[in-house]
This record gives sequence, structure tokens and C-alpha cells, in this order.
Amino acid sequence: MQEKSTGNDKPASSRRDFIKTSGLAAAAFMIVPRHVIGGKGFLAPSDRLIVAGVGVGGKGRSDIANFAKSGKADIGFLCDVDDRSAAESVKNFPKAKYYKDWRELFEKESKNFDAVSVSTPDHTHAVVAMGAMQLGKHVYVQKPMTHDIYEARQLTEAAARYKVVTQMGNQGSSGDGVRQLHEWYDAGTIGKVHTVYIWTNRPIWPQGIPWSTAKPPVPQGLDWDLWLGTAPKKDYVDKLIPGSWRGWWDYGTGALGDLGCHLMEAPFRVLGLKYALDVQASVSSVFTDFGKRGIFPDSCPPSSHATLTFPKTAKTKGPVTMHWMDGGIKPERPEELGPNELFGDGNSGILFVGTKGKMMASEYAANPRLLPLSRMEDVKVKQKFARVPGSAEGHYAQWVEGAIAGYGNMELSSPFELAGPLTEAILMANLAIRGADMPKPRENGKGFDYPGANMKMLWDYKNMKVTNFDEVNQYVKRTYREGWSLGV
Repeated sequence: MQEKSTGNDKPASSRRDFIKTSGLAAAAFMIVPRHVIGGKGFLAPSDRLIVAGVGVGGKGRSDIANFAKSGKADIGFLCDVDDRSAAESVKNFPKAKYYKDWRELFEKESKNFDAVSVSTPDHTHAVVAMGAMQLGKHVYVQKPMTHDIYEARQLTEAAARYKVVTQMGNQGSSGDGVRQLHEWYDAGTIGKVHTVYIWTNRPIWPQGIPWSTAKPPVPQGLDWDLWLGTAPKKDYVDKLIPGSWRGWWDYGTGALGDLGCHLMEAPFRVLGLKYALDVQASVSSVFTDFGKRGIFPDSCPPSSHATLTFPKTAKTKGPVTMHWMDGGIKPERPEELGPNELFGDGNSGILFVGTKGKMMASEYAANPRLLPLSRMEDVKVKQKFARVPGSAEGHYAQWVEGAIAGYGNMELSSPFELAGPLTEAILMANLAIRGADMPKPRENGKGFDYPGANMKMLWDYKNMKVTNFDEVNQYVKRTYREGWSLGV
């Protein structure tokens, strides 16, 4: 994280220093419920979760609104680098104290909140979440959990070390759909799955484009340097905020980062997947003139197809091949699906291919279906998994309830122990996508080759590295901008 400067340009202490000097060193890693402080039988009116929201515009706005809607959470603090984006949340929660810098919020108010919701761009998820966990705060982090594989591993370990209640914002993991798929599979309805297809129409923002050379003024109310956070220093550009940052590798993780956690979670849960063995990818090319391929290494490609291999699990007969397709690319329609029947939800979908049949679902694993659809009338299996109250929308209240209950006292749908490996698999697939789009100048100086596009990248998950194409390992763990660190 970055050492904060005051208005007098005097550097403040680091996170570790401020924990020590504020007297939090001994108590930073545990939260004592207020009813314990009040004694046996005491139930304080304030026995509610006090949440600090970091990133409260866009998705962050709906996140904190849903926490409040649970009836057991109070939004005590709001934090956003962009006053314009935060305006609606400030209006909706007039009693919440507003900060622009999350580090100042943590330093000044750490005794006054129990949990943190992180809904910033991908490249700052990890530093905010780690800072919160090191203060003993429960954390809810938007998907993907982190920008880098290294960050995901560190946050997963930190959640267990600091014994805090965690949840990633892939609300489909709390939905009825994934539980229905799980029950069908465990009942042997489609046999043993060997192949999974996942597809989406994302990106819905520009990708495969050059960085703008225009230098417009920074809009009033936006702290651009703080928005950049861990990323390299660059001049402000238009149309990056609020959502198109997803298409730039410095800040986002492309279509996979946006929807991968929503779509890949179901096969992870149903099949018991964890770490992949290898990955290969192909990407679309962008040509700026006849025969002239554009080279835009900072921008994600417009579309891609990544294929991951997962080892055999207790739920499968052998390895599982998972296909990820984005940019509107779809797999071949299954023969069991009628010519006019909807494939997935039209834009996105999940298809499980088993030895005895197939099953399909929409985004968030909603609307699960057996194929052919006529099987839906014939197949009945007993409910095996308890449903989350409110289904996918109950994902927020589930975290609130879990945080109030305390670490280890309640099962959650997407704690970091599950969300971490899922995020790692998604980010590993991105290594192949970036590698496939990585040009290598030819020795004769005429043009480029793309060696990463023609290989299967072998993954050493213990050491977090690709063993046969070292060029992509630089993206496993980014080099943060000077003054920022993960604090581990």
C-alpha cells in the first residue's frame, strides 16, 4: 500500500506502523462481538454489523445497499476516490462518514467498524482487502477477488490467518441454480462430466485498442493518482472510468475477470475442481491496415478462447477439459437442444458434458436445465443442499449473518478458501490469453511471431509459475508502483 501524505506533504506511517502506534497491535486480528463485551445475556441494540464501503459507486453502490437491506447491517462509512461516483451513496446513507482515501479511513476509524466491502477496480482489490484483514475486519470483495494470482494466494492465506469472515461478490454461488446442478450431478443424472463449455458476450467495453494520446484535464472530484493506486503512473484519459478500465491489463482482467467468477463457479463446485494443470488460448487479431496487425499489449484482445485442463477429482472419472469463450464466440449447439431453443441465456451459458447426458445453465448458474429439455419432466432428485434464503440475492445477507456469527461459525457460499482457487484459475487462463497476444520480433527484423499462441502452458500451482513459457510469469505477481505494497 502507499504511504499516505498529509496536506502538509509529511509522510504518514506505514500500515504496520499505524497499527502499532494506534494501540491495535494486540487486538488487530480479532473482533469481539458487542454482546460479549456487554456480558452474558446482553444483546445490544447495536449488535449489528457496521460496514465501511470502499468503492461506493456502480457495483459498490448496489453492494452496500444490499447489505443495508439485510436488516442487520449499518453502513457506517463511505469511501471513494471519485465524488461523482459516490454521490448517490452519500445521498442514500447521509449518516455515514465519507472519506476519499481508504488508508485514512482505516487509520482514523478502525475501532468504529466491523467489516469492509471492497468494490474498487480489480487492481486495488488486494491492497484494500489485505489492509482490512490485518485490522481484523471481515471482508466482502467484488469479483474477481484479485488482479494477480499471487494476490489471490496471499488473500486466501490471510483470511485463515486472521480468522475473518470473507465472501467474494459472485452472488450466483448462493443461487438455487448451482445447487440444483449439484444435486442432478451427484444423483448420476448425466454420468461423469469430462468437458465443460462456458461462454459470454463480454466484453461490452472497448478492447484491442491503443491507449489514448489525448490529455484532458482530470474531472473535478476525482483523485486520479489515488485511483491509479498500485498501477503505473499515467496521465488521465477519458472513457476509462467508470467501467472501461476492465479492458486494460494495468487495471482490469478482461472478460474473464468480469464474468469468469460468475460462470466458472458452478463447475468448480459441482465437480470439485481446484487448480488447473495447463492452459492454452487463441485470441482475435486486430488489423489497423491491410496486412498490418495492431500491437496493443496494454489492452485485452476483443475475443478469446482459453482451454484449461483440470486433474481428476473425487467427482470425476478422469481429467476435465474446460473451454472459456468470450467476445460472442459460442461452442457448437448440443444436438439435444432443439433448433429454436435458447442456448444458455442467449448471451452467456454453461454446458456440462457427461458420459450419460448434458446439463446447461445461464449466467450465475441460473435456470438450470437437463438436455434434452424433455428430461426436465421425467427426472426428479431429492433436495440435498440447503438453499440460501433469497437465493442469489441472499448472498449479501449471508455474509452479514456470517460476520455477525464470527469466523468458523457459519458456512458461506464463496469464502476465500473457495474463491481464491477459482480466481487463480481465471487469472491463469488470462496468462495464456496474454501470452497468445505477445509479439516476438523476428530475427530478420520483418514482422513478429506469436509463440505463446502455439503452445500449451504448463502450470506449477505450488510455485505459481508457468514452467515452459517464462515470458508470462511477470504477470503472476505485478510490480506495484513505488510506495505501494501488499504488506505481507
